[in-house]
Amino acid sequence: MYPPLNSRLKKISVLIASFTLLTACQDMPEAQSSGGMPPAQVSVEPVSRTSVPIIIKLPATLAGNKEVEIRARVSGIVESRNFEEGQKVSAGQSLFTLDLEPFTLEVEKAQAEVNVAVATVKQAKRERDRLQKLKNERSVSKRDFDNAASNYDIAVANLASSKVALNESKLDLDYAHVKAPVSGMIGRELVSEGSYVSGPELLLTELTETDTMRVRFGFSEREQLQMRKDVENGNLSLPKNNEFDTKLILQDGSTHESMGKVNFSDVRVNRYTGTSELQAKVENSTGQLRPGQFVRVELIGAVRNNAVLLPQRAVLDNGTGKFVYVATKNEQGTMVALPAPVEVGEWVHLDDKNYWIIRSGLTDGQPVITEGFARIFFPGMPIAIADKGE
Repeated sequence: MYPPLNSRLKKISVLIASFTLLTACQDMPEAQSSGGMPPAQVSVEPVSRTSVPIIIKLPATLAGNKEVEIRARVSGIVESRNFEEGQKVSAGQSLFTLDLEPFTLEVEKAQAEVNVAVATVKQAKRERDRLQKLKNERSVSKRDFDNAASNYDIAVANLASSKVALNESKLDLDYAHVKAPVSGMIGRELVSEGSYVSGPELLLTELTETDTMRVRFGFSEREQLQMRKDVENGNLSLPKNNEFDTKLILQDGSTHESMGKVNFSDVRVNRYTGTSELQAKVENSTGQLRPGQFVRVELIGAVRNNAVLLPQRAVLDNGTGKFVYVATKNEQGTMVALPAPVEVGEWVHLDDKNYWIIRSGLTDGQPVITEGFARIFFPGMPIAIADKGE
Protein backbone atom coordinates (compact mmCIF):
# COMPACT_ATOMS: atom_id res chain seq x y z
CA MET A 1 0.00 0.00 0.00
CA TYR A 2 1.26 3.48 -0.94
CA PRO A 3 1.55 6.23 1.72
CA PRO A 4 -0.99 9.04 1.65
CA LEU A 5 -0.60 11.70 -1.01
CA ASN A 6 -0.04 14.49 1.53
CA SER A 7 2.89 12.63 3.10
CA ARG A 8 4.56 12.08 -0.28
CA LEU A 9 4.17 15.77 -1.20
CA LYS A 10 5.85 16.83 2.11
CA LYS A 11 8.88 14.62 1.44
CA ILE A 12 9.26 15.98 -2.09
CA SER A 13 9.12 19.58 -0.73
CA VAL A 14 11.88 18.84 1.85
CA LEU A 15 14.14 17.34 -0.85
CA ILE A 16 13.68 20.36 -3.12
CA ALA A 17 14.47 22.79 -0.22
CA SER A 18 17.61 20.84 0.75
CA PHE A 19 18.87 20.85 -2.84
CA THR A 20 18.26 24.60 -3.15
CA LEU A 21 20.19 25.31 0.15
CA LEU A 22 23.13 23.11 -0.94
CA THR A 23 23.34 24.88 -4.28
CA ALA A 24 23.34 28.28 -2.52
CA CYS A 25 26.16 27.22 -0.16
CA GLN A 26 28.28 26.02 -3.05
CA ASP A 27 27.80 29.29 -4.87
CA MET A 28 28.62 31.46 -1.78
CA PRO A 29 32.49 31.33 -1.85
CA GLU A 30 32.42 32.18 -5.50
CA ALA A 31 30.25 35.18 -4.75
CA GLN A 32 32.57 36.28 -1.94
CA SER A 33 35.68 35.88 -4.05
CA SER A 34 34.08 37.70 -6.92
CA GLY A 35 33.22 40.58 -4.57
CA GLY A 36 36.85 40.51 -3.20
CA MET A 37 38.23 41.73 0.22
CA PRO A 38 40.51 44.77 -0.10
CA PRO A 39 44.10 44.20 1.11
CA ALA A 40 44.92 45.64 4.55
CA GLN A 41 47.04 48.79 4.51
CA VAL A 42 50.09 48.22 6.73
CA SER A 43 53.51 49.70 7.45
CA VAL A 44 56.67 47.62 7.70
CA GLU A 45 60.20 48.00 9.02
CA PRO A 46 63.10 45.87 7.81
CA VAL A 47 64.96 43.92 10.48
CA SER A 48 68.25 45.62 11.38
CA ARG A 49 70.77 45.32 14.19
CA THR A 50 72.22 47.88 16.60
CA SER A 51 73.83 48.20 20.04
CA VAL A 52 71.54 49.40 22.78
CA PRO A 53 72.00 49.94 26.53
CA ILE A 54 69.81 47.76 28.71
CA ILE A 55 68.64 48.17 32.29
CA ILE A 56 68.36 45.18 34.62
CA LYS A 57 65.51 45.60 37.13
CA LEU A 58 65.42 43.58 40.34
CA PRO A 59 63.68 43.71 43.76
CA ALA A 60 65.98 44.68 46.63
CA THR A 61 66.04 45.42 50.36
CA LEU A 62 67.92 48.13 52.23
CA ALA A 63 70.28 47.78 55.17
CA GLY A 64 72.41 50.25 57.05
CA ASN A 65 76.05 50.64 56.15
CA LYS A 66 76.89 49.49 59.68
CA GLU A 67 74.49 47.69 61.98
CA VAL A 68 75.92 47.64 65.51
CA GLU A 69 74.72 45.78 68.58
CA ILE A 70 75.23 47.98 71.64
CA ARG A 71 76.48 46.02 74.65
CA ALA A 72 78.15 46.99 77.90
CA ARG A 73 81.74 45.77 78.31
CA VAL A 74 81.43 45.68 82.10
CA SER A 75 78.72 44.55 84.50
CA GLY A 76 76.68 46.83 86.73
CA ILE A 77 73.36 48.54 87.35
CA VAL A 78 71.96 50.77 84.57
CA GLU A 79 71.73 54.24 86.11
CA SER A 80 70.40 56.19 83.09
CA ARG A 81 69.49 56.03 79.41
CA ASN A 82 70.94 59.03 77.57
CA PHE A 83 69.15 58.97 74.19
CA GLU A 84 65.70 59.24 72.63
CA GLU A 85 64.59 56.06 70.91
CA GLY A 86 64.49 56.23 67.12
CA GLN A 87 66.59 59.40 66.94
CA LYS A 88 69.98 60.06 65.38
CA VAL A 89 73.00 59.90 67.65
CA SER A 90 76.62 60.91 67.06
CA ALA A 91 79.73 58.78 67.39
CA GLY A 92 81.05 58.98 70.97
CA GLN A 93 77.71 60.04 72.42
CA SER A 94 76.82 58.40 75.75
CA LEU A 95 73.92 55.99 75.38
CA PHE A 96 73.76 54.33 78.82
CA THR A 97 75.46 55.08 82.12
CA LEU A 98 76.04 52.34 84.66
CA ASP A 99 76.41 53.00 88.38
CA LEU A 100 79.85 54.63 88.51
CA GLU A 101 80.56 54.38 92.25
CA PRO A 102 82.07 50.84 92.21
CA PHE A 103 84.30 51.72 89.27
CA THR A 104 85.43 54.97 90.88
CA LEU A 105 86.41 53.08 94.03
CA GLU A 106 88.40 50.59 91.96
CA VAL A 107 90.30 53.46 90.35
CA GLU A 108 91.11 54.99 93.76
CA LYS A 109 92.23 51.61 95.08
CA ALA A 110 94.47 51.00 92.06
CA GLN A 111 95.91 54.52 92.41
CA ALA A 112 96.78 53.84 96.03
CA GLU A 113 98.56 50.62 95.08
CA VAL A 114 100.57 52.56 92.50
CA ASN A 115 101.57 55.05 95.18
CA VAL A 116 102.72 52.20 97.43
CA ALA A 117 104.69 50.68 94.57
CA VAL A 118 106.37 54.02 93.85
CA ALA A 119 107.43 54.33 97.50
CA THR A 120 108.73 50.75 97.51
CA VAL A 121 110.81 51.44 94.41
CA LYS A 122 112.35 54.51 96.01
CA GLN A 123 113.20 52.62 99.17
CA ALA A 124 114.68 49.68 97.27
CA LYS A 125 116.74 52.06 95.14
CA ARG A 126 118.18 53.79 98.20
CA GLU A 127 119.09 50.45 99.76
CA ARG A 128 120.72 49.22 96.56
CA ASP A 129 122.71 52.46 96.16
CA ARG A 130 123.87 52.32 99.81
CA LEU A 131 125.07 48.76 99.50
CA GLN A 132 126.74 49.61 96.22
CA LYS A 133 129.08 52.01 98.07
CA LEU A 134 129.75 49.54 100.84
CA LYS A 135 130.47 46.86 98.30
CA ASN A 136 133.07 49.05 96.68
CA GLU A 137 134.68 49.53 100.10
CA ARG A 138 134.49 45.79 100.72
CA SER A 139 132.34 46.43 103.84
CA VAL A 140 129.40 44.27 102.66
CA SER A 141 129.19 40.89 101.11
CA LYS A 142 128.36 40.44 97.46
CA ARG A 143 125.36 38.36 98.45
CA ASP A 144 123.78 41.23 100.44
CA PHE A 145 124.29 43.60 97.51
CA ASP A 146 122.77 41.13 95.06
CA ASN A 147 119.70 40.78 97.31
CA ALA A 148 119.29 44.55 97.44
CA ALA A 149 119.59 44.82 93.64
CA SER A 150 117.00 42.08 93.18
CA ASN A 151 114.62 43.78 95.60
CA TYR A 152 114.90 46.95 93.54
CA ASP A 153 114.15 45.09 90.32
CA ILE A 154 111.14 43.41 91.95
CA ALA A 155 109.86 46.77 93.18
CA VAL A 156 110.13 48.25 89.67
CA ALA A 157 108.19 45.30 88.24
CA ASN A 158 105.49 45.64 90.92
CA LEU A 159 105.17 49.32 90.05
CA ALA A 160 104.62 48.48 86.38
CA SER A 161 102.01 45.88 87.33
CA SER A 162 100.16 48.31 89.58
CA LYS A 163 100.11 50.90 86.77
CA VAL A 164 98.52 48.32 84.47
CA ALA A 165 95.89 47.60 87.14
CA LEU A 166 95.24 51.35 87.42
CA ASN A 167 94.78 51.65 83.65
CA GLU A 168 92.39 48.69 83.67
CA SER A 169 90.27 50.23 86.40
CA LYS A 170 90.19 53.55 84.53
CA LEU A 171 89.17 51.69 81.38
CA ASP A 172 86.35 49.93 83.26
CA LEU A 173 85.22 53.34 84.55
CA ASP A 174 85.16 54.60 80.97
CA TYR A 175 83.30 51.48 79.81
CA ALA A 176 80.62 52.22 82.42
CA HIS A 177 79.66 55.02 80.02
CA VAL A 178 78.24 52.99 77.10
CA LYS A 179 78.93 55.15 74.03
CA ALA A 180 77.91 55.06 70.38
CA PRO A 181 80.75 53.65 68.24
CA VAL A 182 79.36 55.27 65.05
CA SER A 183 76.81 57.90 64.10
CA GLY A 184 73.40 56.64 63.07
CA MET A 185 69.81 55.88 64.02
CA ILE A 186 69.32 54.35 67.45
CA GLY A 187 66.70 51.69 68.07
CA ARG A 188 64.55 51.11 71.12
CA GLU A 189 66.00 50.30 74.53
CA LEU A 190 66.06 46.63 75.47
CA VAL A 191 67.17 47.21 79.08
CA SER A 192 65.59 49.83 81.37
CA GLU A 193 67.13 51.93 84.16
CA GLY A 194 67.69 49.95 87.35
CA SER A 195 68.32 46.68 85.55
CA TYR A 196 71.47 44.68 86.18
CA VAL A 197 73.72 44.26 83.16
CA SER A 198 75.85 41.14 83.32
CA GLY A 199 78.29 42.28 80.63
CA PRO A 200 78.70 41.89 76.86
CA GLU A 201 76.30 38.92 76.64
CA LEU A 202 73.30 41.22 77.24
CA LEU A 203 72.07 43.35 74.29
CA LEU A 204 71.15 46.91 75.29
CA THR A 205 69.98 48.36 71.95
CA GLU A 206 70.92 48.47 68.25
CA LEU A 207 72.45 51.27 66.22
CA THR A 208 72.38 51.61 62.43
CA GLU A 209 74.58 53.93 60.38
CA THR A 210 72.25 55.38 57.74
CA ASP A 211 74.33 58.10 56.03
CA THR A 212 75.21 55.39 53.52
CA MET A 213 72.85 52.49 52.79
CA ARG A 214 73.56 49.01 51.49
CA VAL A 215 71.23 47.74 48.75
CA ARG A 216 71.02 43.95 48.71
CA PHE A 217 69.44 41.96 45.91
CA GLY A 218 69.60 38.50 44.40
CA PHE A 219 70.51 37.50 40.84
CA SER A 220 69.29 34.10 39.72
CA GLU A 221 71.80 31.46 38.61
CA ARG A 222 69.87 30.93 35.37
CA GLU A 223 70.12 34.62 34.46
CA GLN A 224 73.82 34.71 35.31
CA LEU A 225 74.53 31.69 33.11
CA GLN A 226 72.62 33.27 30.22
CA MET A 227 74.52 36.53 30.65
CA ARG A 228 77.84 34.66 30.66
CA LYS A 229 76.93 32.96 27.38
CA ASP A 230 75.90 36.28 25.85
CA VAL A 231 79.18 37.87 26.93
CA GLU A 232 81.18 34.97 25.48
CA ASN A 233 79.23 35.25 22.20
CA GLY A 234 79.83 38.98 22.02
CA ASN A 235 76.12 39.74 22.30
CA LEU A 236 76.45 41.48 25.66
CA SER A 237 78.95 43.89 27.22
CA LEU A 238 79.08 44.39 31.00
CA PRO A 239 80.79 47.15 33.03
CA LYS A 240 84.29 46.44 34.31
CA ASN A 241 84.30 44.18 37.38
CA ASN A 242 80.47 44.17 37.17
CA GLU A 243 80.40 47.56 38.90
CA PHE A 244 76.94 48.55 37.67
CA ASP A 245 75.60 52.01 38.40
CA THR A 246 72.45 51.62 40.46
CA LYS A 247 69.25 53.60 40.65
CA LEU A 248 66.66 53.06 43.39
CA ILE A 249 62.93 53.12 42.66
CA LEU A 250 60.86 53.55 45.83
CA GLN A 251 57.45 52.04 46.60
CA ASP A 252 55.58 55.11 45.35
CA GLY A 253 57.40 54.98 42.01
CA SER A 254 59.71 57.91 42.77
CA THR A 255 63.45 57.74 42.17
CA HIS A 256 65.97 58.24 44.97
CA GLU A 257 68.14 61.29 44.41
CA SER A 258 71.52 59.53 44.72
CA MET A 259 72.99 56.93 42.39
CA GLY A 260 74.99 54.04 43.78
CA LYS A 261 77.42 51.45 42.49
CA VAL A 262 77.62 47.68 42.89
CA ASN A 263 80.58 46.89 45.16
CA PHE A 264 80.06 43.25 46.08
CA SER A 265 79.02 40.02 44.36
CA ASP A 266 78.88 36.81 46.36
CA VAL A 267 80.56 33.80 44.75
CA ARG A 268 78.17 31.44 46.53
CA VAL A 269 74.70 30.50 45.32
CA ASN A 270 71.95 30.30 47.92
CA ARG A 271 70.78 26.68 47.83
CA TYR A 272 67.26 27.66 48.92
CA THR A 273 66.61 30.50 46.44
CA GLY A 274 69.03 29.67 43.60
CA THR A 275 70.38 33.22 43.62
CA SER A 276 73.68 34.89 44.47
CA GLU A 277 73.65 38.08 46.50
CA LEU A 278 74.86 41.39 45.12
CA GLN A 279 75.26 44.63 47.01
CA ALA A 280 75.48 48.31 46.14
CA LYS A 281 76.09 51.36 48.31
CA VAL A 282 73.98 54.51 48.03
CA GLU A 283 74.35 57.86 49.79
CA ASN A 284 71.47 58.74 52.13
CA SER A 285 72.27 62.22 53.36
CA THR A 286 68.58 63.21 53.62
CA GLY A 287 67.61 60.13 55.60
CA GLN A 288 64.92 59.19 53.09
CA LEU A 289 66.03 55.56 53.05
CA ARG A 290 65.48 53.32 56.06
CA PRO A 291 66.78 49.84 56.89
CA GLY A 292 64.37 47.08 55.91
CA GLN A 293 62.71 49.02 53.08
CA PHE A 294 61.73 47.14 49.92
CA VAL A 295 62.75 48.92 46.72
CA ARG A 296 63.46 48.14 43.09
CA VAL A 297 66.99 48.52 41.83
CA GLU A 298 67.92 49.34 38.25
CA LEU A 299 71.39 48.20 37.18
CA ILE A 300 72.81 50.48 34.49
CA GLY A 301 75.89 49.83 32.38
CA ALA A 302 75.17 46.72 30.30
CA VAL A 303 74.99 47.01 26.49
CA ARG A 304 73.22 44.53 24.21
CA ASN A 305 75.26 44.19 21.01
CA ASN A 306 73.88 43.31 17.53
CA ALA A 307 70.36 43.58 18.90
CA VAL A 308 67.17 43.50 16.84
CA LEU A 309 64.79 46.19 18.08
CA LEU A 310 61.07 46.23 17.32
CA PRO A 311 58.41 48.62 18.61
CA GLN A 312 56.49 47.13 21.49
CA ARG A 313 53.22 47.30 19.53
CA ALA A 314 54.67 45.10 16.76
CA VAL A 315 55.12 42.12 19.09
CA LEU A 316 51.89 40.23 19.72
CA ASP A 317 50.94 37.35 22.01
CA ASN A 318 48.63 34.49 21.04
CA GLY A 319 48.60 32.81 24.43
CA THR A 320 51.32 30.31 23.57
CA GLY A 321 54.13 32.77 22.87
CA LYS A 322 55.21 36.00 21.22
CA PHE A 323 54.99 36.52 17.47
CA VAL A 324 55.14 39.23 14.81
CA TYR A 325 53.52 39.57 11.40
CA VAL A 326 55.92 39.44 8.48
CA ALA A 327 55.08 40.71 4.98
CA THR A 328 55.76 38.00 2.39
CA LYS A 329 54.44 36.78 -0.96
CA ASN A 330 52.37 33.63 -1.22
CA GLU A 331 52.45 31.03 -4.04
CA GLN A 332 50.23 33.24 -6.21
CA GLY A 333 52.60 36.22 -5.77
CA THR A 334 50.17 38.12 -3.51
CA MET A 335 51.65 40.04 -0.57
CA VAL A 336 50.21 38.58 2.62
CA ALA A 337 50.77 38.80 6.40
CA LEU A 338 52.16 35.65 8.01
CA PRO A 339 52.94 35.16 11.73
CA ALA A 340 56.54 34.49 12.78
CA PRO A 341 57.25 33.20 16.34
CA VAL A 342 59.98 35.18 18.12
CA GLU A 343 61.93 34.96 21.36
CA VAL A 344 62.01 38.30 23.15
CA GLY A 345 64.69 39.59 25.47
CA GLU A 346 64.79 42.82 27.44
CA TRP A 347 62.32 45.65 27.15
CA VAL A 348 64.00 49.03 26.50
CA HIS A 349 62.82 52.64 26.42
CA LEU A 350 64.45 54.87 23.79
CA ASP A 351 63.42 58.30 22.51
CA ASP A 352 60.17 58.14 24.50
CA LYS A 353 59.24 54.86 22.80
CA ASN A 354 59.14 51.29 24.05
CA TYR A 355 60.94 48.49 22.21
CA TRP A 356 61.42 44.76 22.54
CA ILE A 357 64.82 43.21 21.95
CA ILE A 358 64.28 40.16 19.71
CA ARG A 359 66.68 37.35 20.56
CA SER A 360 65.71 34.95 17.77
CA GLY A 361 63.11 34.21 15.08
CA LEU A 362 63.92 36.91 12.51
CA THR A 363 66.56 37.41 9.81
CA ASP A 364 68.23 40.62 8.69
CA GLY A 365 66.17 42.64 6.21
CA GLN A 366 62.95 40.74 6.88
CA PRO A 367 59.96 43.16 6.62
CA VAL A 368 58.08 43.19 9.93
CA ILE A 369 54.65 44.80 10.09
CA THR A 370 54.64 47.64 12.63
CA GLU A 371 51.35 49.40 11.82
CA GLY A 372 47.89 48.24 10.70
CA PHE A 373 47.36 45.16 12.88
CA ALA A 374 43.69 45.98 13.38
CA ARG A 375 43.11 45.39 9.66
CA ILE A 376 44.67 41.90 9.69
CA PHE A 377 41.79 39.53 10.48
CA PHE A 378 43.55 36.21 9.87
CA PRO A 379 47.04 34.88 8.96
CA GLY A 380 47.66 34.95 5.24
CA MET A 381 45.39 37.93 4.67
CA PRO A 382 46.34 40.08 1.65
CA ILE A 383 48.10 43.31 2.58
CA ALA A 384 49.28 46.46 0.87
CA ILE A 385 52.40 48.15 2.18
CA ALA A 386 51.87 51.88 2.62
CA ASP A 387 54.54 54.32 1.53
CA LYS A 388 56.42 55.97 4.41
CA GLY A 389 55.31 59.34 3.14
CA GLU A 390 51.62 58.50 3.44
